[in-house]
Amino acid sequence: MGISRMVAGLGLLACVALCTAARADVLEDIKKRGTLIVGVKADYKLFGFRDPSGAIIGLEPDLAADVAAKLGVKLELVPVVSANRMEFLNQGKIDLMIATMSDKPERRKVVQVIEPLYYSDAVNVLLRKDAPVKAWADLKGKKLCGTTGAFYNKDVAQQYGPEIASFDGSEKPLLALKNSDCFGYLYDQTFIVGKLADSDWKDGYHMPLPGIMETPWAIAVKLGETNLQRVMQELHQQWMKSGRIVELEQKWHVPPTDYARRMHEKAKSGS
Repeated sequence: MGISRMVAGLGLLACVALCTAARADVLEDIKKRGTLIVGVKADYKLFGFRDPSGAIIGLEPDLAADVAAKLGVKLELVPVVSANRMEFLNQGKIDLMIATMSDKPERRKVVQVIEPLYYSDAVNVLLRKDAPVKAWADLKGKKLCGTTGAFYNKDVAQQYGPEIASFDGSEKPLLALKNSDCFGYLYDQTFIVGKLADSDWKDGYHMPLPGIMETPWAIAVKLGETNLQRVMQELHQQWMKSGRIVELEQKWHVPPTDYARRMHEKAKSGS
């Protein structure tokens, strides 16, 4: 009876090993499918947003197109938000995630971050022009709208004392701000800059505070997908060396970042 159980157990282990070995990795799946599926933002102007036809465009969709071109496959873009982008990746709903994700240690336990990191951003607040705010300390006790999944919500609340009400995505907190349901909108500085380029916002709102908590952004694949990780790392190096990110900042009228320029210069010099 003991021998039978041992044989059965060994058979099960062998089956698990064979099944694992037989599982095609994501890169193979992409090539067989003929399509790369990338999770991007669709509510984050100028990095991922919808044009009048409904198509998703922006700096990050352009990077996704670069990846598809390198792999020789078609591109499918799937809209994600901060609260579900890592979940979509781990569930296999997307192959790759390029969605304004800040690089944090706890996130590296959930997804595989691609290096070198491709971008960097800071945290800021969108406020009405008549809001009596000249420093971050002036936000103490004020109600700010925030986006669910943003790592800095808790940190800003603890450090500067505002009350933060979280919403999915960016459209809901923006609507709440317009309806005066909150004092300001705490979010990525790059997003606020893009929003202030819109006629609906630039006249009555502004961003008077200096950015804080500058954090690089990360593109990610599912943990263990080493083949796709390797392809992405090679492509990242090419982007840095060619100045692709700097070029896309200019194309999409994104204010030039020191990070993009610095990484380009470093890659060019080979340091």
